[in-house]
Amino acid sequence: MKYINAAEILPEELLKEIQTYINGCVLYIPKTSAKKEWGSVSGSRKFYQKRNKEIQFLFENGYSMEALSKQYGLALSTLKKIIYG
Repeated sequence: MKYINAAEILPEELLKEIQTYINGCVLYIPKTSAKKEWGSVSGSRKFYQKRNKEIQFLFENGYSMEALSKQYGLALSTLKKIIYG
């Protein structure tokens, strides 16, 4: 995170107004860009969606939860959430 002295970039009127609320404290101003959804940049979201659909398909076609648990390395509780969730 980069720190910038507000007096260097803000108009004097705005700086005085802000100082009435926050005088001498550090103020964080977030970026205006919208935050991206989890996994949208790395591709994780698509990977897990595809895997979960595959698990649901296999379960619907007769695979047991125990077999799916071993195949995918997931706990039975996790599989239940994927299948029934």
